[in-house]
Amino acid sequence: MNVNPYLSFNGQCREAFELYASCFEGSITFIVPWGETPAAETVPPDWQSKIIHATLLLGGQTLQGADAPPGQYEAPKGFSLSLTAKDEAEAKRFFELLAEGGAIRMPVQQTFWAPAFGMLVDRFGIPWMIQCGRFSVDDSVWMIGCERPA
Repeated sequence: MNVNPYLSFNGQCREAFELYASCFEGSITFIVPWGETPAAETVPPDWQSKIIHATLLLGGQTLQGADAPPGQYEAPKGFSLSLTAKDEAEAKRFFELLAEGGAIRMPVQQTFWAPAFGMLVDRFGIPWMIQCGRFSVDDSVWMIGCERPA
């Protein structure tokens, strides 16, 4: 069984997935606009090029999304996409790319559970938590690969 996040956008799905593919070195494997489906008649002419379904592969993970029909979009609430980077430099790079034009909720910083952790909402309204590694409270056991902070 797989559980995949399915994100809703207000007309920016293609732009968001292109950014995510570039940022995370992923691959958009499927993308289809409303106008190329039997559902085309359910949306106005200016929505025909918007996306009814997209799939993005990120390593072994799948992210899916679509542009909600006009008037049906609701901003995301109650969740964040959590991403663990391989090291602090990668975590900071991801954070900076996603934060551009968005809102930073917590700048990248060391916490008691991670040498690098930050929270943001990207310019498409998607909330993210970016982290690198994780260590125990007593700093003796490293659980996810990341260089130990000095």
